[in-house]
Amino acid sequence: MKAFPHFSRRLPAMAVLTIAVAISGCQKDAEPTDATDSQNTSSQNTDVQAINTQTDTSKVMTDAPVSAGQQINSPLTILALGDSLTEGLGVDSDANYPAQLEASLKELGYTNAKVINSGLSGETSTGLVNRLDWVAQTKPDITILTIGANDAIRGLDVATIEKNIRTAVKTLQDNGSHVILGGMSIYDNLGNDYVSAFSDIYPRVAKDMNVPLIPFFLEGVGGDPELNQADAIHPTKEGYQIIVKDNILPILKPEIEKLKASNSTNTTASKTPNERASNNTPTETTQ
Repeated sequence: MKAFPHFSRRLPAMAVLTIAVAISGCQKDAEPTDATDSQNTSSQNTDVQAINTQTDTSKVMTDAPVSAGQQINSPLTILALGDSLTEGLGVDSDANYPAQLEASLKELGYTNAKVINSGLSGETSTGLVNRLDWVAQTKPDITILTIGANDAIRGLDVATIEKNIRTAVKTLQDNGSHVILGGMSIYDNLGNDYVSAFSDIYPRVAKDMNVPLIPFFLEGVGGDPELNQADAIHPTKEGYQIIVKDNILPILKPEIEKLKASNSTNTTASKTPNERASNNTPTETTQ
């Protein structure tokens, strides 16, 4: 995948130095978060239940949410893993992409979704690999992995960057997380060969490791002064809104639905034959 020309034309050659200074800085670790939400329904009086069968059935149908197909009844943990672009350097805590993504998911009906911000300013692919055991404690169902920009700024070996990204993807998968890879592109003034080699990492890894790809994490935002902070690198709140709406959600929502379907299949398979037969037995009512 080639570098995005519209991205490079808007930034001067000195932007590379700006990036190196801007992205390095404060570091913030995410704390593992447990989200549990259980529902227990019990019945004490079978006679009353029989009398009110039709009434109760009507009430259930009325109270069912319109977006039932999108509801997540069990906790959904999404890990946002990366560097300052994930952390949200320079914006309020509710304006970074993980916070905006969680809010958007809840609006869409995924009421039990939790997005954990595990972005660190200045993070390289090597640093990220070294903290994978720690972030695994969050037990994410889905991980959005966006890393490599700081490696490229330093001109690090492309083969090393790719090796680290592959290690990260495999480790996350081995821990039971579905991985979405965020693609990155860099400036032409680092040399066309390096730029192309770096950009090509992401589609190659996504294809080889069978993971969904966000082709360019900053698509529609990178290089636009109206959507970036004064450093011309880090998005504003409005920039992150576009990233969430146009770049992340179209890739993330199908993965959530796949996860729901997989969990439903596993739950059904784990039931005893009697339980499955009970669920398939129609309820008899008298008129």
